Formats: sequence, structure tokens, C-alpha cells
Amino acid sequence: MIDSHAHLDHCSRDEADLIADAERAGVRRVLAIGMDGASCRAALAAAEAFPQVHAAIGRHPNSATGFDDADLAELEALAAHERCAAIGETGLDHYRDHTPREDQVRAFAAQMELARRAGKPVVIHTRAAEDDTLAMLAEHAAGLRVVMHCFSMPDRLDECLDRGYWISFAGNVTYPKSDELRAAAARVPEDRLLVETDAPYLAAQPVRGQENEPRHVVHTARVLAETRGVEYGELEAAIERNAAEVFGW
Repeated sequence: MIDSHAHLDHCSRDEADLIADAERAGVRRVLAIGMDGASCRAALAAAEAFPQVHAAIGRHPNSATGFDDADLAELEALAAHERCAAIGETGLDHYRDHTPREDQVRAFAAQMELARRAGKPVVIHTRAAEDDTLAMLAEHAAGLRVVMHCFSMPDRLDECLDRGYWISFAGNVTYPKSDELRAAAARVPEDRLLVETDAPYLAAQPVRGQENEPRHVVHTARVLAETRGVEYGELEAAIERNAAEVFGW
């Protein structure tokens, strides 16, 4: 199994313990996510330290205030690292107005172009901004490998699939009230499906209330297997193939 999205630097436990426990749980790869300069460097340091870890280099929309050419140059330099497997997370967040929308748009567009130059996939964050996010992806992301992180817009699933995006589900798909999200998960083609923790956030139902960790991705994967009516091993093999295709590891 893989964890396609984890904020290792936000977890309270030591990274070595997180990765060792993930390995024991059968989690063979983890994508450590950067959201600003410091967390990008932390993600790359984890990727250098642990062969199971790769990094995603990006500027989260809530950290995009004042995004300029110097910020882009920093990202571009970090993204050139051999352990960088993706650009992101990037996108739009209209739920929290921490960052002016024009700055979010500028940072998002710049990172999609960076992904194109670097030949890497782009990991998308969108919250309360579905229309604007999909519009910007339509304008800038043609030909890119696009991962919809923590997928939460089941009513737009067909549009995302028609564009060829990968759909990544986090622990919220396991919550009792997430029937619409599970119905969407059942419809994602096998070759477009990913799973993640978003650690330390969004712990799956069996460990809800605890700090999330990469090892807990198996709980979400089990629910996805049950929802899709397949054996866990079949789902695991498909997700590992998908992650290898999109992230190139």
C-alpha cells in the first residue's frame, strides 16, 4: 500500500518511528508534502533519509500571500531534487481567507507551469473553490498528470474523470455520514484510484480522534476495498500501480 499524501513534519512522533510503523503495516511508499519553503525542505530531508519517502514541492494556497518570482525560483530549485516526485500541494482555498485570492491564483498558475517544465504531476488542494479550481485546471493543466488530493466533490467526479485526473481518497471517506463520497469511490476506474492519510489530519473512522499517521492509510484502503467489492490485495496492487505511474517511483 502507499500513502499518497502525508505531512510528516506536522506529525508529533519522530519520522523514523512513523516510517517504521508504516512499513510494518505494509505501507511501502509515502509522499511527503510541502506547503511552504520550510516544509518543502523538510519533505526532501525525509526523502533523503528514508527510501520509502518521496517529496512533493509546493506552496499551499493558504501560504501563498505575496507569492512572487523569488518564491517560484525557490520552488523550482527545490523541485529539481532527485527525490521530488510531484509539485504541490497547490490550488485554491476559499473556505479560509488567509490569503488574497489573487495571490492564490498567481501561485496556482505558476506551479502548474512549473509542473509542466519539470515533467512532474501536480497535487491539487481545493476547498470551497470547486468551480474556480476546475476552471484553472482546464486553462493550465492540459497534458499534466493531476492528482485530486483528499477528494471531496462527488458531484464533480465525472468531470474530473473525463479529464483523466487521479482521484485520491483520505480518511473522511470512512466516516458514517460520507455516503456520497463512498458512492463516488465505488465509481472511480481502477486505474485512477489513489489513497492517502493527509496525516496528521483526517484519521480514518477506526482511529478517529487520534493523530493520523501513514500506517493508518490501510484503514481507508480497507473501506475502499469493501465499498468497491474487491479483495484488499487486489485494491492494494492497483493503487501501487497507479502511484508508480503518476509519481514515477
